[in-house]
Amino acid sequence: MPTCSEARSNLLSLLQGAEHFNSDVFPSKEALFATLATGQAPKALFIACADSRINPNLITQSEPGDLFILRNIGNLVPAYGEMLGGVSSAVEYAILGLGVSTIIVCGHSDCGAMKALMDPEKNGLDKMPTVRSWLRNAEAARATVMQNLRAEDAGPATVRSLAEQNVLLQLSHLRTHPAVAAGLAGGTLFLQGWFYDIGTGEISILDEQTRKSVPIADVISQFEAEAA
Repeated sequence: MPTCSEARSNLLSLLQGAEHFNSDVFPSKEALFATLATGQAPKALFIACADSRINPNLITQSEPGDLFILRNIGNLVPAYGEMLGGVSSAVEYAILGLGVSTIIVCGHSDCGAMKALMDPEKNGLDKMPTVRSWLRNAEAARATVMQNLRAEDAGPATVRSLAEQNVLLQLSHLRTHPAVAAGLAGGTLFLQGWFYDIGTGEISILDEQTRKSVPIADVISQFEAEAA
């Protein structure tokens, strides 16, 4: 936990950043914000982990207004009816209220939620009952990866594997949501799973059929060939 002095310093840094945005950054993008001042029309719903190292606009090189962003611990989407609330309402609003045509679920390397899922006691979940309850939405991914592995034997590769399987699980949960099912049936909605490696900057796509990761360049080539 930070000291009182550190907490004040952290807040001051944020205030100074906001002041810099107001005085220097905003004027350079004033025309963009003028178009956004009266409404939004994002292209995609981007579901990401709340991890501070993940910046959806940065890794997609998109601007404010391009993404409707939903973030939570572990980039989880409860199956419809399980935990109706903030996540389910955001999914519903993104599709029916904003008309997004794409939903991306993005997992990442070194994910604290996946580490906690693998070894709850070691990662302090006994002191975080709300987090423990929330992570039940990833339990099936844990069962898949950890069935023949002890938690103490898990390493970075296991964390990655669990994060990838978790993304695939959340895509299946998304399909239980009525608005998603309708969009998929009508051909107006695409779902895609991503994995982002923080250390290398590499983004790969998770294929739901093979359950393997695919280089993003291959997926781009496929889309371009289909559009030609």
